[in-house]
Amino acid sequence: MPSFFIRAANENDRPFIREFIARRWYGEAIIVHGEFFYPAELPGFVAMKDQRVLGLVTYHIRTPECEIITLDSLAEGMGIGSQLIQAVKKTAVEAGCICLTLITTNDNLEALGFYQKHDFRIRAVYPDAIERAREFKPSIPRLGNNGIPIRDEIQLEMKL
Repeated sequence: MPSFFIRAANENDRPFIREFIARRWYGEAIIVHGEFFYPAELPGFVAMKDQRVLGLVTYHIRTPECEIITLDSLAEGMGIGSQLIQAVKKTAVEAGCICLTLITTNDNLEALGFYQKHDFRIRAVYPDAIERAREFKPSIPRLGNNGIPIRDEIQLEMKL
């Protein structure tokens, strides 16, 4: 049994989510496939232990798809990311969605492995999408994990 619990994000969480996202994602806005999202305004789930946040997922439902916008785990190897995905998956199924999607970047090799282990498959690759996103959000770094230039969006999908 996990040593943490998952709960739905609520209005009281919005200031924390705004600050958390700004710190971890280089600003309050997320640009995915050319669209702006503000995670503090989206539904989500929070992983908690002893009044401390261990993880956060935000999502957007546009039936028949549910898209994960952000997923952060602050403690690796505890199953936090897995449980957050399961919470969104359950919500998506209840909302009548037929798939769960997300976007990551070409440098995020660890995330690509993690998502594929959780039944996501690569659906599409959008070359140079990050270059276009930088026009609106110049704070996106040019180099990512392992010194890999951040250039492309990779869309993954899980059939529900």
